[in-house]
Amino acid sequence: MLEQTEADLVRKLREGDQQTLALVFSQFRERLRRIVAFRLDYRLAGRISHSDVLQEAYIAAAKRLDNFATQENMSAFLWLRLVVGQQLTDVHRQHLQAGKRDVRKEVALQPKGLSPHTSVAIANCLLDKRTAVSEVLARAEQLEKLECTLNQMDEVDREVIALRHFEELSNIEAARVIGIEPAAASKRYIRAMTRLSDLMAQHRW
Repeated sequence: MLEQTEADLVRKLREGDQQTLALVFSQFRERLRRIVAFRLDYRLAGRISHSDVLQEAYIAAAKRLDNFATQENMSAFLWLRLVVGQQLTDVHRQHLQAGKRDVRKEVALQPKGLSPHTSVAIANCLLDKRTAVSEVLARAEQLEKLECTLNQMDEVDREVIALRHFEELSNIEAARVIGIEPAAASKRYIRAMTRLSDLMAQHRW
């Protein structure tokens, strides 16, 4: 069987072909896993696996495949990224905001006021992953301080860094997600990385 082109796969997806969805999801699985690893709130690391999130996202994509047919200017990957993002939102809402059982009470020395948004996701990636019990408090305090530092940046600039540097999207993909032209996205990325470097230099560890 001849290898299918990207255009063929997209056409079949828009026609609602579930087998094609399975194939495309498999092709993008590692990229999507990295996004989950970056965006999943660190407080849920011991409870929610990346595979669980991806499995639920795949089920959601299968149920909403007809939606992709209406997204004429969106690539298959960016549509799947959107579905994964919606699944992460549901996971955070269920485990961090539900009143039944607050996971924050199960994580020792959790700093108050943190959220699953971009600044804390970047902060968590920038800090060393410390596992020793004696270092948990120090890391929690540093995480909170670093998040505050990152919040000094422009929101779009933070998102550009998240998309390009941590999610490893291309400049064109990042521009599509943010809704700006690729040239503008490229300039913002360079400017944002310079700003981040300056802020990190000022940060007291």
